This record gives sequence, structure tokens and C-alpha cells, in this order.
Amino acid sequence: MTRVPPVPSLVPAFEVVAELGPLEDHGMTRAGHRRIIPVVGGTITGEFTGTILAGGADWQVVRADGSIEIDGRYSARADDGSLLYIRARGVRSGDPGVLEALLRGDDVDPDAYYFRAALTLESAARPEFERTVYVASYIREASRVRYVAYRVI
Repeated sequence: MTRVPPVPSLVPAFEVVAELGPLEDHGMTRAGHRRIIPVVGGTITGEFTGTILAGGADWQVVRADGSIEIDGRYSARADDGSLLYIRARGVRSGDPGVLEALLRGDDVDPDAYYFRAALTLESAARPEFERTVYVASYIREASRVRYVAYRVI
């Protein structure tokens, strides 16, 4: 008998609203066109509820086609004081005109571009987060990014 692996499904886990600082354009480096966007605060609600701490950032590389490699790293503090570290690796891509509009801070329909990431979570207080795979679907706004994280089961 040949067994078939289970088909994964997604369960909403938490929502993040990350407030962003001004884009820092480092220009063309050996890694590519490097941009860094500071994370200056925000909120997280759902299976973990708390405040996003200032000091994180999204370290981006802009590809030749205008797509962006996402590498976000930041922390959140729960109402009980426990900490959660989030690392998001993904991609934002779309029509060049749409990507330019996002860069200007225009309000763009999230269906007009692709913005997804895989999340890695670390938490001493919530070890179950470290044993689960999460993916996220994003919306980019002028001064913040919002996403819903889904637990893959």
C-alpha cells in the first residue's frame, strides 16, 4: 500500500500590524540593491497578543525584475511580559507600476501584487510556536505592513 502524505491546511493564528520607519536605501551592494526598513512598533493579536518592539527591521534585496526578497526580524512583548521573536522570509512581486506605487506609499489593492512569507517563531514561554510552520499573507500600506499568519496543519 502506498501512503499519501496529509494535505496541509491553514488555520489563522495571529495578525500583525507593524509600524515602519523611513526606508534606508543602501544602493547596489555585493548582495544586490539593499534596502532596510526599520520596524518602530506595532501590535500583534490572536494566539499571541502584545506590542511589537522598536529595533527590528526588514532587510530587503530588490531583484532585477523589481521583486523584493523579504527578510524581516523583530520582537514582540506579550501583555504578561513574555517575548516572541519573529523572522519572516518571503517575496513581494508584481507589475512594475504596482511596485512603484507601493514604494510611493500609494493605496494599492492587495490583490494587485504578491506578498507572502514563511515565518519562524521563537518563544521561551510558548514552545509550541517553535514546533509549527507558519505562512503569512501581507498588505503593504504607506507607513506600515499588515499580515495574517496562518499555522500550517
